[in-house]
Parts: sequence; C-alpha cells; structure tokens
Amino acid sequence: MNLMTLLEMAADAQTNRVAVGSRHDGFTYRQLHEAAGAAAARFRSAQASHVVLCDESSPAVPIALFGAAWAGVPYVPLNYRLADSDLRRLAARTAPAMAIGDVASIARLDGIAGIDVMDRIRFLDLVQEPLKTAPEPPSSTDPDLIAVLLFTSGTTGEPKSAVLRHRHLVSYILGSVEFMGAGLDEATIVSVPPYHIAGVAAVLSSLYAGRRIVQLPSFDPFNWIDTVKCEGITHAMVVPTMMARIVEALEARGGTEMLAPETLSYGGGRMPLPVIRRALELFPITNFVNAYGLTETSSTIALLGPDDHRAAQYGDDPDSQRRLTSVGRALPAVEVAIRDSSGRDLPAGTPGEIYVRGEQIAGEYTEEGSLLVDGWFGTRDGGWVDTGGYLFVTGRSDDVIIRGGENMSPGEIENVVLEHPGVRDAAAIGVPSNQWGEQVVLVVVAAAVTAENSELSTVTYSESRKVMSGGPDSTFDGLSDALRELVRGQLRSSRVPAHVVFVDALPYSETGKLLRRVLREQFASLGDDG
Repeated sequence: MNLMTLLEMAADAQTNRVAVGSRHDGFTYRQLHEAAGAAAARFRSAQASHVVLCDESSPAVPIALFGAAWAGVPYVPLNYRLADSDLRRLAARTAPAMAIGDVASIARLDGIAGIDVMDRIRFLDLVQEPLKTAPEPPSSTDPDLIAVLLFTSGTTGEPKSAVLRHRHLVSYILGSVEFMGAGLDEATIVSVPPYHIAGVAAVLSSLYAGRRIVQLPSFDPFNWIDTVKCEGITHAMVVPTMMARIVEALEARGGTEMLAPETLSYGGGRMPLPVIRRALELFPITNFVNAYGLTETSSTIALLGPDDHRAAQYGDDPDSQRRLTSVGRALPAVEVAIRDSSGRDLPAGTPGEIYVRGEQIAGEYTEEGSLLVDGWFGTRDGGWVDTGGYLFVTGRSDDVIIRGGENMSPGEIENVVLEHPGVRDAAAIGVPSNQWGEQVVLVVVAAAVTAENSELSTVTYSESRKVMSGGPDSTFDGLSDALRELVRGQLRSSRVPAHVVFVDALPYSETGKLLRRVLREQFASLGDDG
C-alpha cells in the first residue's frame, strides 16, 4: 500500500467530512484528495525528485505529503528554524526538488541550483484550481518506495536523512488506528512542527481515523488552551516542554481545571514527574497517554495508557507509582528487547540498550543504508523492562556517565532529584576528571519561594545563573546539600554529584529534547581537567 491509499479510502468513506481546518470552512476529504492530485501534477511537471516543505503547519502540509506520494517522490519537511547556511545545505541535498513554504522561508532557499521555490499561498491557490484534465493515477503503489525523508538533528556531525518507506508508515497506521473510528465531532490539535515524526504521524493517523485536524502554526500555551476550547478539540499531542508551559499557563489563569481534551498524549523526551502529576490534576477527566517512539520507527512503539496514569494518580501501589516514569508497554506489532554491548538479551530489571523489531521499523538512512540486523534496530536509547513488561527509558547511550569504569544513567539521578519540591527541572551530565574519568555535575532549575508564601511556584530565580554550591553566592547551598543527600540515600554514593549548578532554564530543542551536549560544553570547566 501507498500513503495515497489511506487518503483514497478516507475520501471514499467520508467525502464531505472536514479533514483539515475549521469545522465551518476547512478542507473536506474530497477537496483534500483533489488538491493532492493537483499537487502531484505540479510536482510531475516540475520534474521534481523530492517535495520539500519549509514552513509551519498549514493545509499545505497534508496536500504536499499526499501529493508527493501520488507523484511517487519523497516528501522532505525541513527545519525552518535552522540557520540559513544549514538550511540551504540540506535543501541542496534534495535537488532537483520543488520547495514550498511561507514567503520568508522560501526567500532563504532562493537561488539554490535545482530547487524550484513556490510560496505557500500560491501553492494552495494552484492546487484548488480546477484541472483541465483528470490527474494521472499514482505513479506507483510500490510499498518499498520512499515516502518521507526526515533529517536528524546532526548533534554529532552532518545531519543524516532517515528513510521512511510507504510500507513502514502504512504498517504503523494500520496497526494502531481504527479506520474512520472517530466520531463526527472529534478533532485533534497539531502543535508539533511538520519536520518532526510526530507531525507526520499526526496527519496520517488523524486523517485515517476521520478526526478533523486543527493546526497550530506556532506553539503558545495560552493560544493552545483557547483553541482546545473554541474548536472542540478532543485529542492532542504535546512534547514535555509544551506540557510544562500549558501547566504554567493554567496556573497563571488561576489553576482552573480543563475538561478537554478527551485524550492528551505526550512524548518526545523526558517528562518531569511534577509536571505530569500537576497536569493530571488540572485535566481531571482527560485520558493521558505517554507515547515513546523514534523517527526511525515511524513514530510510536510503546504506550503508557490512561489506566496506568490513573493507577499512579489515585493508587498507592509502589509499582504503579514507579511506572508513571515508564513509557508503558510495546505496541502489539512491536517486539522490544534489552541487550548488552555484546548483543546478548538481558533479563527483566537489567539495564542495557533498547532494540526493537516490527513491520513499522525502518532503521535506515540515505547515507548508511539499513541498520537492521535480522529485523532488529538498535535505538541507542538506554533502558530496562520490569517484570510486567513496562519499558523504562533512561536516556541516550551517548549520554551515559562513566565514572571510575562504572556506567550510570543520567535519568536515574534526575528522577530522584525531581522528587524534591525545590526542584523544577534537572539534568545530570558527566564532565572530565583525571581521577575518575568523569564526574557527575547536576544542573538544576530551582522552584522559587516567595516571601509571602513558602509554597513553591513555577517562577525560577532570575539571579540563579551558574551559581555553584560553595561559590560566592550561597543562595542555594541548603538545596544543594539536600539534593546530594537525596541522591546518596536512594542511589549509590558514586551517583552523588561533585557539583550542583543552578540555572534559569535547561536547553531544550523545539521538539522537547534535552540538549545535554550544550550543558557539557557549558560546564566542562568544572571537571578537574579544566
């Protein structure tokens, strides 16, 4: 099957249902299907080998995605937040291509050899004009054709392009979404950027389910809250940083509870326990879902469902409480294994690297080819599985701190520290040490205490940049000592941080990934090699 098959099925089943946009004047499934056909004709006439999108979310996203599938060429959404030089270099790798985006973004791509640019408004106008002849049928329905190319962040070198073939994405949709299972009044808000796998998956899964898509071009927590209310949003997906800002916005509005959406999924990075616990209180009837997946796995491979969230919220069972920090269980069509550095499977409770296998697993890059071995893909994420099959992700393998030959996960230190009411956010990193190889540095965002009220608020200290325990400013000495003792009491003494540093905010990518490399560079001088 080709991605176009999914749209054809939906258009045949719900011709006049609104697929994208406002319930009053959005694109219906029939209009979306016709626009995709018109877009495919444009792409063919331009002899484009790729369709590039450099833009925020708009109706151009699904039209370009399905139009590319109809034309038989890959869809390549680019990160429009990149610097000009980086953006142009990635775009040049797709030539010959047609690039679509807002006027400002397209101007940044102008003049690149082999790249034809078209601004979004012009594109949307053209694909809605009546065609003189019926569009040609899809170039191919070969499931092995490349459907989407997504560039990695390139944190350790030049970005790679992850390959997602039609069969991978279709397998994910067929295995996790009920065809036209959504009610007529259901709607999802898409606030993640188009160049993230979650953005691609949201379009495909919502359209196949028959759920109207409401796009939020740029995320603002107050706008998100208001849109959920006025558009009747029933489903939403956010990354942890978005969830934290939504919680803060609701607190700023007096802590009023929200009775929508029906389902709120989160993923893309570590969710601090205080944030999800407060969110559970502020959204009392919402079904929460923690979704874990990667670009290379066509999105979600494991879920922590609503019942698990409720068990942690209302119960007192230690296992249920602990599982709130997990990503739940693997999807039925996905196998998960934990392996050591030699590739041997490890028993429950033993940490190692997460490996996955299933029809939706791509594990392929344009530059390196397939990395699958007997169908298994090494995620480079560390983790472990408990006896109930719940998967705990401890972080990227590259982020492991090696002290005195002992491997330690930053996540286990952070989970302990985040239980302290004086901590809003925290990251553990390793810095060079002559004696130990690496030593632990804990970077903390403290919660503020007002003079009038000793209860903690969500406002961080503005004077807290790079204040170290034992340094000239002793504002946080008491909290530093408390955090060290907390780690010492719950983990091994080797996990106790050599330094505790306080900052206003931790660096995150726009998709919610903690940028540990930035912290390692910033605080490398704390190592005794510095």
